Parts: sequence; C-alpha cells; structure tokens
Amino acid sequence: MLRPGRRRSSQPRRDDGQAAVEFALALPVVVVAVIAVAQVGVIVRDEIAVVHAARAGARAAAVAADPSSAASRAASAATRLPVTVTTSIAAGAVTVTVTSTDPTDAPFIGGLFPSVTHRAMATMPLEPP
Repeated sequence: MLRPGRRRSSQPRRDDGQAAVEFALALPVVVVAVIAVAQVGVIVRDEIAVVHAARAGARAAAVAADPSSAASRAASAATRLPVTVTTSIAAGAVTVTVTSTDPTDAPFIGGLFPSVTHRAMATMPLEPP
C-alpha cells in the first residue's frame, strides 16, 4: 500500500548495494591494520622477554663461580626465544648482553618490515660465590 504523496517508481534506486561495496573496500584495510597491531604486540612481547633474560643472566652471573656459563644458562631458561648471550666482567661488576632476532612473519606485514633485533644489557655487582 502506498502512502499518500508517494509514487511508485519503476526505476531502481541508485544506492542499492552501496553498503556492500563500502564494506568490500574497507575490509582489506581493517584486516591489514589488525594484523599489524598483532605483529607490534609480538615485537613488544619479545623485547620484554629479552630484557628479562638479560636481568636473569646478570643475577645468575653475579653469584656464580663461572659467570659466563651461568649467564648463558639463566638467560636461555628465562625466555623461549633463541638468544645470544655475551658476558663481560670489569671493575667488580658483570655485564650481560642478550641479543635476539625477531622475524616479522605475519601475513601481508612481514614483507613490509624487516626483522627486528632485540638487545638488552644488565649489569650487577659481583658477589662472592
């Protein structure tokens, strides 16, 4: 039933399907943005893990008879990441440097950004074993 003052048109409306077209255009941008945010979250998580591994390695090296091997064991146990541990002793303190490379392998994002190298240092005074 037609309302008074309105006429039925035999021509289709010009904006039919507009929402579907806008959705189809916006969806890839939204998906890439969500994947990029997830990749940034992984990078931040791995940075925190490397900092934690450096602190754990420095604590272990400060009280061990063999600081280098103690730092390597503690840093490797503190994180699931493959890490490279360097230990140096100077002026009654031990410094542990932990390095890890984080590949950016998220779909669509991995090709845009290079791998991220995380590096953290921690220094603790040497204590007698």
